Amino acid sequence: MTALVRLRLAGFLRTGRALAPVLAGLLALGVLYGGGRAQPAEAYGVSAVVLFPVLAWQTKILLDVEPDVQRRLARVVVGPARERVAGLLAAAVAGLGAIAVALVFPWLVGGVTGPSAPGDRPFAEGLALGLWAHLLALPAAVALGALASRAITRSAGYGVAVLTVGAVAVLVLGLSRSVAPWLVPPVLPTARALAGPLAAPTGVLLTAWALGWAAVGLTGYAWGRRGRA
Repeated sequence: MTALVRLRLAGFLRTGRALAPVLAGLLALGVLYGGGRAQPAEAYGVSAVVLFPVLAWQTKILLDVEPDVQRRLARVVVGPARERVAGLLAAAVAGLGAIAVALVFPWLVGGVTGPSAPGDRPFAEGLALGLWAHLLALPAAVALGALASRAITRSAGYGVAVLTVGAVAVLVLGLSRSVAPWLVPPVLPTARALAGPLAAPTGVLLTAWALGWAAVGLTGYAWGRRGRA
């Protein structure tokens, strides 16, 4: 399965399909940090929100880049479950690369600042919370991108629709006065939590929420792939 993960990552990179989400992510982060400097935790919380649709889109592109015949052959060789897991792992690895860029980027453009007041978080704590926020967004983004992939939707138009509706729903239903915030991963609630003091129970709740939503989304992906190549 490791070889299959490498094969899919290589196809994603060598075909140049990785360029579009990378440029989109850099553009979005450039606009975000162009508005001024902020504390790391707060800045990274918003960065995770901005990066979420990019990670989902990147996942869809990575899963769609493999020809259908090649995917069917991989399904026969390694089995349906391992074939699905290999694609999701490849998407997760690509997502971790994007997160690494998102964590370094604001320091290159002067978008974040260290603690300047007694109540500010220490630098190490802000960086750790920012990494946590991005890692919470990644599984849900991979799940959304997988649900929008060609293997599920069978149509480019339907795939774009699923991706767009999912990304918009995350923003709309994630608002503080949303009537059904549990229907989407806690990308916006995490950003709001990082804007102020974060209590341990809140962090545990957000982590469980994000992982639970991702588990439901990935279960839906596995169910949708049953009997399909």
